Amino acid sequence: MSKLRLIGPVRASTPTDTLKSTSPGRTLPYDLLQEASHRLGVMSLLGAILWVVGTVFYHFAMRALAPPGNTSWVQLSPTDAIAAASAIVSVGLFLYAQKTNHDPRFILNLGLVYLVLTSIALALVLHWDPVSEGTPVMPTITWIGAVVLMFAAIVPNAPWKTLVTGLLAASMNPLSMLLARARGTWNFGPASNVVVMHYPDFLMVGVAVVISLVVTKLGQQIGKEREMGSYRLVTMLGKGGMGEVWLARHHMLARDAAIKLIQPEMLSGKSGQNALLIQRRFEQEAKATARLRSPHTVELYDFGVTEDGVFYYVMELLDGIDLETLVKRFGPQPPARVVSILRQICRSLSDAHRHGMIHRDIKPSNILLCRMGSEYDFVKVLDFGLVKVLDGNDAGLTGEGLTTGTPAYMAPEVSLGNPIDARTDFYSLGCVAYWLTTGRLVFEEKGATAMILAHVRKAPIPPSQRLELPVPEWLDRTILMCLAKDPSARPGSAETLAQMLEGGNEADSWTMKNAETWWLTNRPENAVAANAVVGERRLRSADPTL
Repeated sequence: MSKLRLIGPVRASTPTDTLKSTSPGRTLPYDLLQEASHRLGVMSLLGAILWVVGTVFYHFAMRALAPPGNTSWVQLSPTDAIAAASAIVSVGLFLYAQKTNHDPRFILNLGLVYLVLTSIALALVLHWDPVSEGTPVMPTITWIGAVVLMFAAIVPNAPWKTLVTGLLAASMNPLSMLLARARGTWNFGPASNVVVMHYPDFLMVGVAVVISLVVTKLGQQIGKEREMGSYRLVTMLGKGGMGEVWLARHHMLARDAAIKLIQPEMLSGKSGQNALLIQRRFEQEAKATARLRSPHTVELYDFGVTEDGVFYYVMELLDGIDLETLVKRFGPQPPARVVSILRQICRSLSDAHRHGMIHRDIKPSNILLCRMGSEYDFVKVLDFGLVKVLDGNDAGLTGEGLTTGTPAYMAPEVSLGNPIDARTDFYSLGCVAYWLTTGRLVFEEKGATAMILAHVRKAPIPPSQRLELPVPEWLDRTILMCLAKDPSARPGSAETLAQMLEGGNEADSWTMKNAETWWLTNRPENAVAANAVVGERRLRSADPTL
């Protein structure tokens, strides 16, 4: 199996989107660099606080030690100016590091400059005040040694950078001692005493280089373990009940894609049983999805299993917004647009049903409204990972304890354990249509069990009675037909449902011009990040039924 390497967000400068280490060809994952730049910002903010607090406490200490009536402790000194300047620089680095549009590699290099500047300030503060004649020179580990160690452990850098920067930082104390003798504030004897006093800081630099080597190798190992297939992972887009979804790029084609990673324990449970069963199910689902050819079904590029048992499949990356987010952000949609969306979903389901598959998890977050070239409002049905193959090869592949579907959009026969067919998808599609039309769930019960029981027992309120805006009577009737408890009362096929939708007055009133106008006016922010989660976003805190 070929490998896949993690890099940073896609930009024009992708060939340099990694941090070089001492080993040729080895790099640190880009997301680790981003996290490191954030930690650097936190460290600089902490540094600013320490400069201020340390200076204030120093003056209070001088007050406690000063003779009665002596007010010299309130007087400002050059060390106070050094501390103030250092605090300002620290806050500036913190603010700069918080901006997400900056290259984290540059921020980390800036952090090395910050380390040297901080060391200069620490050395000047340490050796500025006069020292009594005869004060012995003793080996000392100063704040500079501690800061060098902290940088190596918290902020990853190439070991050679850590070595060079650490030596520069540790040299500030000896230079400051020599400056103190030149100013006449400390006669410490032979010049060699600067080494005697501060050699422990140089030993800390050696320890920091070792730490940097360990941190770098750990980062490289993380990148290696993320390699799979012909794609390189870019950044994680989200997590869901079945695993993680990553933005990825093909090694040779430079084609963006979405990769879903599924840990085997997510499917087989904590017991770790049924591993072979889960692998067979995953492979079957991937192969089944790859057979689908409708342009309204997300395209599957590749799939596989890594050496450590992680399942993955690679899908097209789309530019759009899922229907759940659409309604939450923009409210109920015009009937004409609802009809246009439903008709496209029917085309995807028609193709799947002809191949003997049902989706089993049709819901707003699994349906994407996107831009495809010059086309707007182009529907893509996502996440066919829960399909059931109806050609007889699915026997025994569901697995004990495995459930599929989402309570808020689940057909009664699924909850009751009765046989299912294509009409099961139409019930879920009716729930989606209800959401698009009214901005509300068919049943707004609290808890999954109550939601499932409502779908089994309660009659839905017509959409027209849940909304102040007018809903065409024929659309009202079509949605309620899809929501029939008895599957035989629902439309018999996707083609039949599409014809019912085409027969209304709203069928052709949502034009491409309407769609284009909407997109240009309400263009979703971060569209790629929103869609590439590919059905894995689960807003559980907002909707307990998911």
